[in-house]
Amino acid sequence: MSLKLKVCGMKYPANIEDVAMLKPDYLGFIFYKSSKRYVDDLSPDFVKGIKNIKKVGVFVNEEFANIQKAVTDYDLNLIQLHGNENPAFVERVKKLGVEVIKAFGISQKFDWEQLIAYENLVDYYLFDTKSEDYGGSGESFDWSLLSKYVLNVPFFLSGGLSAENIEKARGLTDVRLHAIDVNSKFESSAGFKDVQLLKSILKK
Repeated sequence: MSLKLKVCGMKYPANIEDVAMLKPDYLGFIFYKSSKRYVDDLSPDFVKGIKNIKKVGVFVNEEFANIQKAVTDYDLNLIQLHGNENPAFVERVKKLGVEVIKAFGISQKFDWEQLIAYENLVDYYLFDTKSEDYGGSGESFDWSLLSKYVLNVPFFLSGGLSAENIEKARGLTDVRLHAIDVNSKFESSAGFKDVQLLKSILKK
């Protein structure tokens, strides 16, 4: 299976249209109000109109009713839970008929055993760099730590991916690596993606 690409933190309609023309596998929309890439007044109907690219809604410790509404309003295909959501909450979200990504911030002290409780509830994990702000640090974690991951659930790799290190990421031999998740290192400003830079990595 070829490695997938997720472009996260989409915010501006014209820029979204330009990125969509590149045909990434996933577009990520952040529904976390503290994020600089919060969807804010992005039209649900506009997002609904995006076809042939899977739409990921990113939430951090959000109320279930708000996630449920967003799935319908924005026609989301996947929900990425990027906070401290427990397995019971993840199970409720899964019953909305969407694929579920559970994100974890990775550091040297990360307890890999906590993933077991989610193993049969999620479609994917996402491994990001641990930060106080639930991601968005723009920094990479030590990818050698992935050797401690022993489950079979496929995962997205996130955190500080750039034009400089993405080839190294693509070279990881872990067959569970499903997708690379890019964001801030491919922007000219928060939420505005550099289309030419994205095009350069897609050509490779």
